[in-house]
Amino acid sequence: MKRTILFLFFFLITVNTYSQDVNFNEYFISQTLRIDLIHAGNFESENYFLEKLIKEPYWGGSKTHLIDKFRYGENIVEVYDYATDKLIYSRGYATLFQEWKATEEAKKISRSFYETVIIPYPVNKIRVVISGRMRRAEFTKMFEFIVDPRDYFIQPSQPPVFEVEKILYNGDPAEKVDIVILCDGYTINEVKKMENDANNIKECIINCSPFKEFKNNFNIWLVKSISEESGTDIPGERIYKNTILNSSFYTFNIDRYLMTTDIKTVRDLAGYVPYDQIFIIVNTDKYGGGGVYNYYALTSSDNPYVAYVTVHEFGHSFASLADEYYTSEVATEDYYDLKIEPYEPNITTLVDFKSKWADLVEEEVPIPTPSEEKYKGKVGAFEGGGYVAKGVFRPMMDCTMKSIKYNNFCKVCSNAIIEMIKFYSK
Repeated sequence: MKRTILFLFFFLITVNTYSQDVNFNEYFISQTLRIDLIHAGNFESENYFLEKLIKEPYWGGSKTHLIDKFRYGENIVEVYDYATDKLIYSRGYATLFQEWKATEEAKKISRSFYETVIIPYPVNKIRVVISGRMRRAEFTKMFEFIVDPRDYFIQPSQPPVFEVEKILYNGDPAEKVDIVILCDGYTINEVKKMENDANNIKECIINCSPFKEFKNNFNIWLVKSISEESGTDIPGERIYKNTILNSSFYTFNIDRYLMTTDIKTVRDLAGYVPYDQIFIIVNTDKYGGGGVYNYYALTSSDNPYVAYVTVHEFGHSFASLADEYYTSEVATEDYYDLKIEPYEPNITTLVDFKSKWADLVEEEVPIPTPSEEKYKGKVGAFEGGGYVAKGVFRPMMDCTMKSIKYNNFCKVCSNAIIEMIKFYSK
């Protein structure tokens, strides 16, 4: 009984911490402040530099859930009212820089990455704090600056130059998960293919559980972004294309890792509509894609596994789900510190298993859980995940985050997705 009371006490403290009473209309207007940064460094150190501030016409996020209760991601942006120092907005996120820091290259040279952060547009002066994780531990403040919303150096966004279409609309963006689909490597003669591919991505998402059970909680927008050339860069084959979003295979020298570092153009185009999540389709039949939490998800349009890649990568970008596989080649080295509980909801090092899915494990299931037939379909802690065979554990024997199987999210991943849908849906 004492243990239960103590648990409830700490639970209530946590809930109060993450659900502070913030009146959106008191502190913000329904537009976006985009913060553009240069993030530079190497394996051992990193620095931020403010590039510019942009005022965008829409705010697509929730107006009630302003404080991040999940605290996923390698970074978090926190916004404080300057006059009262009250926390009025926060969001966790990740970027390609943090992945690059874990590569062998980062031990040899320094690099810079263009990054962007979006927050609702403030009514009054604010203090913005960006924190990051060192070796994936707790957040440490890394950059801080003051923003006066009346500053005439805050630039207005450029008017749209491409057509926008609602391909799924269920209501007020403040009460829905808004996905904006951007397209790369489609020429003016491939607009019909672009539209068909975007609708295919929509169907891949809303026909996969648990998204399909909540499909009325989504809006999906298409920005018909046109490229000069068809396709994408494939450096390993010495193929380079002039495309609007500058996507490329061989990100961090992994042939299937299809991403773009041109986040500036990505945000420029996404800002045409109110959005929470960005999804990019690249016009190629080569297998590949990628997804980074609150950054973007990306897939190639015509490979045979497009349905699987779509929801797998969206699992990364939307719900901060980790990869559960451990046999494929990856660019990062020792990405998870086995002495620290990872923040992703679907993997554990067993350092703090009670904070993960321990409540879903049946009494007869041992922890760690042997990969035996009798535990198939059971929630446990199966060794192998997060790119390594030992020391990192996943919830079930199989899942869309582990194997190339569509509509196969395990119970833990499904719960994490549902929680995120609810968070953004009012």
